[in-house]
Amino acid sequence: MKVDEIMDIALRRGFIFPASEIYGGVSGFWEYGHLGTLLKRNWEDAWRKHFLGLDNNYYEISTTNIMPKPVFEGSGHLKNFNDPLTSCLKCNQRFRADDLIQDAIGRNVEELTPEEMFELIKGEGIVCPKCKGELGEVNWFNMMFDLNIGAAGGLTGYLRPETAQGSFVSFKRMYEVLRNRMPMGLAILGRVYRNEISPRQGFFRLREFNQAELQIFFDPDNLGVHEEFDMVADCMLRVKPLDSEENIEMSCKELSEKYDIGQFYVYHMAKIQEFYMDIIGIPKEKFRFRELSEKERAFYNKLHWDIEVDMETLGGFKEVAGIHYRTDHDLSGHLNMSKQNLQVNIEGKKFVPHVLELSFGVDRNFWALLDLFYVKEEERTLFRFNPSMAPIKVAVFPLLNKPALKEKAMEIYKDLRNLFQTDYDRGGSIGRRYRRQDEVGTPFGVTVDFDTVEKGQITIRDRDTMEQVTVPVEDIKKELVERVLGV
Repeated sequence: MKVDEIMDIALRRGFIFPASEIYGGVSGFWEYGHLGTLLKRNWEDAWRKHFLGLDNNYYEISTTNIMPKPVFEGSGHLKNFNDPLTSCLKCNQRFRADDLIQDAIGRNVEELTPEEMFELIKGEGIVCPKCKGELGEVNWFNMMFDLNIGAAGGLTGYLRPETAQGSFVSFKRMYEVLRNRMPMGLAILGRVYRNEISPRQGFFRLREFNQAELQIFFDPDNLGVHEEFDMVADCMLRVKPLDSEENIEMSCKELSEKYDIGQFYVYHMAKIQEFYMDIIGIPKEKFRFRELSEKERAFYNKLHWDIEVDMETLGGFKEVAGIHYRTDHDLSGHLNMSKQNLQVNIEGKKFVPHVLELSFGVDRNFWALLDLFYVKEEERTLFRFNPSMAPIKVAVFPLLNKPALKEKAMEIYKDLRNLFQTDYDRGGSIGRRYRRQDEVGTPFGVTVDFDTVEKGQITIRDRDTMEQVTVPVEDIKKELVERVLGV
């Protein structure tokens, strides 16, 4: 199976592996090896460059992973951050009820109440997948990780379940620091923690994972306009609205007008699609926005479209990100809890800013890269990553294990590594080394042979086509910059 083949490479070559592996690991916790760290970093850097570049008042901040209890009382997490839990009455194994139902009858039941899920379990005869025992009632389970702060343990804290709250509690300070301008975007990339009932789908649902989120604070009266909307008005978005059974293409202008979605929201949809298709290189047919119903989305989200990618290893379109119009829910909740004034005053107009959230699961996007760009050919397996995403951009090979070739190859390697993540590979036959680099997605190989030493000529090999071209040694950096950066 494709998932097993990808996981084999991922474990064997240092992309990912189970956390605390020598002790047997713990479900829902994974670690990144050296190649995985590079691939994740490349995705994150591309995300930063693209989304923080959308406005000169969008900035990245870094906030704490641990926050005191009042933060999550103000945000509503302690009351509402729940998943449906059911237990086997025979073996006591615990499960997410909605997952069990979907596995059994193929129906998404996120909109149902716990009571309705229990009735469905009974009506469909769904039993424990471990021992076939009877399942008990469905109840809400809060997914927050709690802990005691301080030696005496007198203050209760929680590991953050999303990065967003860091932006909300930092809003007042950052708004003043950034000279009281709207819209204002605060981005956070970092780890978050959710005590999932039953992590599954391998690397896709985790208990500790990474998010990249941009919270955009704006005047709600400006939801309907964006000063650069004309630049994206004719852009064709790939969408699945609630009233459509199929994925369709619709211009930004048409989507905004037909479904009464503000230009501010749709503009950012266009930029999300641009990120995935033009920068990451996701094929159009593998990408879509899916509109969520009122029952599916969080109660505070007035608009909610998921960004989904079609992954063979996960059986179809799966959520990797979302764009959410959260209204003033967050700042109003913290205003009421903290008693701090979180209103803004712009030319005499006082209001609590609304929030447009662009939320991305970094680890899910990481897995999407492995899924979508894995290729199995007759004589080799490879990842056809976009060069900007590839963990290693260039590998340098001395053709033979000769001192003159090794010395020249090392000289070129040291020169290139100042520009790109570069590997020096001299073990085994040249064909074996090519295959080894193909397998981890290295887009270009540079082979040093006797023509390099004697004539100043060097060979560049293309990963995808396996074609080789010869260029002068003095042109190697220019040639590779053009190929890697596409300029």
